Amino acid sequence: MAYLLILLLLVLLFLINIGYGSVDIPLNEIFSVLMGGEASKSAWTSIVINTRLPQTITALLAGAGLAIGGLQMQTLFRNPLAGPSILGISSGAGLGVALLLLVAGNIFGFSISGFGALGHMAVVVAAFSGAFLVLLLIVFFSRLLNDNSMLLIVGIMIGYAAASVIGVMKYYSPKEDVHAYVIWGLGSFSSVSWGQLGVFATVIILGLIFSCLLIKPLNILVLGENYAYNLGLNIKRTRLFLLLCTGVLTAVITAFCGPIAFLGLAVPHLTKGLFRTSDQKILVPTVILTGAVMALFCNFIARMPGFDTALPINVVTGIIGAPIVISVVLKRRRISA
Repeated sequence: MAYLLILLLLVLLFLINIGYGSVDIPLNEIFSVLMGGEASKSAWTSIVINTRLPQTITALLAGAGLAIGGLQMQTLFRNPLAGPSILGISSGAGLGVALLLLVAGNIFGFSISGFGALGHMAVVVAAFSGAFLVLLLIVFFSRLLNDNSMLLIVGIMIGYAAASVIGVMKYYSPKEDVHAYVIWGLGSFSSVSWGQLGVFATVIILGLIFSCLLIKPLNILVLGENYAYNLGLNIKRTRLFLLLCTGVLTAVITAFCGPIAFLGLAVPHLTKGLFRTSDQKILVPTVILTGAVMALFCNFIARMPGFDTALPINVVTGIIGAPIVISVVLKRRRISA
């Protein structure tokens, strides 16, 4: 029953995201466009095809990817505060973008943000490069450290170091470049075009499929590392696979959408609270679906009718995500008491 409800919410929010906003489009017109036809107004067809449909698909995939990344990190590190950005990968992406927007602008005397689509693609490449370099660094340390707690500390310290370097660059940069960087840091699902969506969707879908293949080792890890070792699980290899899977998902989503906060942390807690289980066979698919639902809901709230412009997605995810985590924690406390 719960699965069916989540699927219905997913379909409903998908259609709502396409139909409602600063311009409301009737449901029958949406179906006409989605089936390959034309709306009664050419502007509606353009809005659906060129703006809302790619934005909605991006939100759906990004929410699913961040949610499963959060579940994997919380299971691996046995830490309820772990999320897909806990290892500093998002900070690495931010450092790459800062080097492009803040340093390159000062050195060459022009603003990357003024180059339109070409400038956006440069930001995507810079963000992915920074995130991927940090991911390689994390993988290197994972080969040296057997203790997950130590690896977690290293990842957090990398994030702090990257944030400090970014702070120095912001301090010495013109306010126009700093503003462009701040806008990128607020996150958005609307910046992925049809030309970029193919690459984005392919990587995310492959990451989600790989995540499903890790259900069995995740179920063993839930029992504890000592028990997993006695069952013959190769813990180092499993940890490497989990780090690579979450790292690539986080790197790609951050590169294309900016650092999206809270979804990766809140959705696993929400799903565990709803289903009251630690069985990864149940949690993995439901976390993926719930992450997509939450991202679509946040995207709708961010551009609800009545707002002159779309709100930054991180503003909405924080407002919605924080009460969810607090309520789940309080509910679990009452149950355990």
